[in-house]
Amino acid sequence: MTVSEKTRMAHKLVELGVDILEAGFPIASDGDFEAVDAVSREFPWVTVAALARSCTLDVERAARSLEHARRPRIHTFIATSDIHLKYKLKKSQEQVLNDAVAAVELARRYVDDVEFSAEDGARTDPDYLENISTAVAAARPRPAHIPHTAARSPPPVGSTSRGVSSP
Repeated sequence: MTVSEKTRMAHKLVELGVDILEAGFPIASDGDFEAVDAVSREFPWVTVAALARSCTLDVERAARSLEHARRPRIHTFIATSDIHLKYKLKKSQEQVLNDAVAAVELARRYVDDVEFSAEDGARTDPDYLENISTAVAAARPRPAHIPHTAARSPPPVGSTSRGVSSP
């Protein structure tokens, strides 16, 4: 979507009463960066979120895109399932856990409202999901999510979120 298309969509969502708008993925393109800035300026009363992978470059670009937001949120995410760790990220569980926590901590230096998602969390080993969720919760993101990003579904999410709580 273009900046003007995202701004028009934001108008419609605000008319419907939506008060949190994830306006773009600023590292992905200049257009997404500009869209986050435009929505931040146009709707100062709503929370405007910028999406960022759990890495320094993404989080810093998201923070810059939110400089004009009165209610900024950085939504950081990282893949957590074994298949994503092995083939997409090529990292160990420990490396991903450390990246996730570091990203939330970095984002908190820029904004008070930080969201975290464990990408492909529904296919993540339950013990590892509990470990990463507990570690990230200690860094104090506001909302935390366990999104299901695959076409098939394993056991219900409730069974994978056992024992996960914030400190």
